[in-house]
Amino acid sequence: MPERIQKLIANAGYGSRRWAERLIEQGRISINNQEAKIGDKALITDKVTIDGRLINLERYSEEETKVLILNKQAGIICSNKDEEGRKSVFDFLPENTRWVMVGRLDLNTSGLLLFTNNGDLANKLMHPSSEIDREYAVRVLGKVGDKHIEKLTTGIELEDGFAKFHRLTLGGGEGANRWYHVILREGRNREVRRLWEALDFKVSRLIRTRFSDIRLPDKLRANQSEYLKPKQVQALLKSVGLLD
Repeated sequence: MPERIQKLIANAGYGSRRWAERLIEQGRISINNQEAKIGDKALITDKVTIDGRLINLERYSEEETKVLILNKQAGIICSNKDEEGRKSVFDFLPENTRWVMVGRLDLNTSGLLLFTNNGDLANKLMHPSSEIDREYAVRVLGKVGDKHIEKLTTGIELEDGFAKFHRLTLGGGEGANRWYHVILREGRNREVRRLWEALDFKVSRLIRTRFSDIRLPDKLRANQSEYLKPKQVQALLKSVGLLD
């Protein structure tokens, strides 16, 4: 069946639907030697070019959306290329699928990472407008008072803009190191650490435990992965408007 051209381009892994729409508006995409317009549909077997270069709409054609959970270990990088030869999260994934990472975790952060073969789903889950919960367990060095908690939950101005925890609760611990559970609704670089550091606290450990309604399974060992069940995948698709 014909599909909107921006959907086919996204499914083939060339970029998001929104990116493809911008290219269409700029007159940079053609279908069978005709300039594409917004709303045009095509088959994956049609001749589609971007800036005159033929692309392959069939290269990542998938029968169904797959989503994978990985329990990332601290010290593992999220890039699939590294000049230092360090281990990457992609080294621990099944090789029979083109995986798109949903967000990322910094080098010293461990826990839940999602991967999918559906580029549209990945883009929707990462977009700030989706306001999806990201929950972390964070161990903080220092005495945290009520005033600190109020600042962290009402907002702090960071170098890249205003940020805050949507929720912050005590997670236990004794002495100078205490655990807290925090929830963000965006995925800026090192945001959890930078919020605490803005108040002169040191984060000694950080673990992502939940993304949307998907929780890190207790029995999933470091650098192991498992597929989400079909019902969980459908719930994710519905949550971002990709499934009725």
